[in-house]
Amino acid sequence: MRNANDRLRLLLPAGRIQEKVLGLLRRSGLEFGMTARSYKPVCSDPAIEAKMLKPQNIPQLVALGRHHCGFTGLDWVVEQEADVMELLDLGYDAATIVSAIPENLSLDELLGNGVAVVASEYRRIALDYIRNRGITGGVLVQAYGATEALPPDDADMIVDNTSTGTTLAMNRLKVVDEIMRTSTRFICNRQVYERDPEIRRKLDEIAMIMRSTLDAAEKRILEMNVPGENLEEVVGLLPCMRSPTVAPLYGEEGFAVKIAMPRCDVARLIPLLKAMGARDILEYNVEKIVI
Repeated sequence: MRNANDRLRLLLPAGRIQEKVLGLLRRSGLEFGMTARSYKPVCSDPAIEAKMLKPQNIPQLVALGRHHCGFTGLDWVVEQEADVMELLDLGYDAATIVSAIPENLSLDELLGNGVAVVASEYRRIALDYIRNRGITGGVLVQAYGATEALPPDDADMIVDNTSTGTTLAMNRLKVVDEIMRTSTRFICNRQVYERDPEIRRKLDEIAMIMRSTLDAAEKRILEMNVPGENLEEVVGLLPCMRSPTVAPLYGEEGFAVKIAMPRCDVARLIPLLKAMGARDILEYNVEKIVI
């Protein structure tokens, strides 16, 4: 039997992605008791030991084996060159790391002025970009938040993440290059995953349940009763995951039809189904989809 020291050591992210990650884990069956002053929330699964840290700290600590797994942005994995294994892309906080300059200048004008000051929170990513872009006079200034506020007085260019581009536009900046895309990932220590079957099983189970929960969020279940003469026409219209479930109605002509379908199609299809003779149409959420 594995003792308490063999529990799965999980790092949860503090900050803006915390609520989304905890919500997903809750819907996946894992509850975490949070307190205002403790960095170690208690998990409903006694086989899991959790700790709360900033996402920037998580990749390296997981790579070093101080913790088995955790949630962080792909940008911080790349920034730290952390040798970790990605188990799942949650898709949360999707953004693009870009280079940007003042909107009233061209890149040639900036580079023609001699030394170009590039500001970024991402030291390694920015230095790689400066080298790969051939900015021979590039000097990096480490930023600590509000990077977009530095140009034009204190930086010629920034390397920063953006999701909508609104903040860049508000600060009169324009994108020069898209460097990489990032989002929240579930990562684990590579060596532990490869060498410890019990930890690997637990990690795969958590990833599978989270994936099924994420998939279910984009689906809806529709149930309806359909007259026999309209069945083929209705079934031909349905964009279901597999073949729909069809069963004869007890004591009357017609069939009960059940499907799982993309949520984006529901509003368009219900009026069409009604027009084809479907009745008693029910729509409800799906908690998990395991394929």
